Amino acid sequence: MAYKYKEVADGIRADIKSGKYVPGELMPDQNQIAKNYNTTRITVHKALQLLIVEGMVYSKRGSGTYVRKDYISDDKNGKSGEVSPIDKPLGATLTNQGKKVTSKVLELSARIPTKRESEQLIIPATEPVYVIRRVRYVNDVIFAYEHTIMPTSITTLTKKVLEGSIYGHLLKDNLSIEGSHRRVSADAASQEDIETGIAEKVGEPVLVINQLSYLADGQPFEISESRFPYKTSSITADITL
Repeated sequence: MAYKYKEVADGIRADIKSGKYVPGELMPDQNQIAKNYNTTRITVHKALQLLIVEGMVYSKRGSGTYVRKDYISDDKNGKSGEVSPIDKPLGATLTNQGKKVTSKVLELSARIPTKRESEQLIIPATEPVYVIRRVRYVNDVIFAYEHTIMPTSITTLTKKVLEGSIYGHLLKDNLSIEGSHRRVSADAASQEDIETGIAEKVGEPVLVINQLSYLADGQPFEISESRFPYKTSSITADITL
C-alpha cells in the first residue's frame, strides 16, 4: 500500500499533467490541499517536496507553491517532464569519499543576476549572485569543469571554500540540500573545454549535466553546468519501485 504522501503527490502530478494547473500557476495552499485529500498539512508538505525534486513545482517563501514555468507535460513532448533527478545531489567530494578531491578555482566573483537566473533562483532582480568557475580533480585526474551561479545571501564563499566542498560548507552552515533537477546531455567539445582540460580536441564528445538545486525548504540555491571528459565519466542511477 502506498504511503499517503505518495498518493497526494500522484494526485497533484496527475492534475498538472492534465492541465488543471498550468505552468506558472499558483497552486492551492497546503491547508486546502490537505482538506481535499483528507490528510494533514505535514503529509501535503512531504508530497510537494517530492514534486519539487521531480521538477514539477517550486516553493516561494511567503507566496506559495507554483507549477514550474519551464515544465512541459507528457502530452506535449512525450517525456516525463523536462528533467528528473539522477542519484543524490552529493557533489564530487561526497560522491568520491575515500579519494583525493581537489579544485582549481578559475573565478569567484559577484554580479547582478540575469532575468532568467533571478526567475530560476526565485530571488529579486537586484540580489547579487556568485559566479563560480572551477576545475575538479579526483586523485589528481581531471573530473569536471563546473560553472555555478549561487545567491550571495545563501552563504559566504571564499577561495578556500571553493578549493574544498561547497556542499560540505553548506552542511556546516546547517543548510540541508533536498534535491536537484538535472538535465543530462552530450555536447561537442569547445575551445574552452580544451583550455580547462575536459577535452583534447574540439568536437569530441563531452558529458554535460545542467542542474537547479534546492534546499530542504524548497528554496533554489544553485544553477550549475558541469562538463565531464567522456573517457572517464559515467552516471549511476538507483531506481526504487
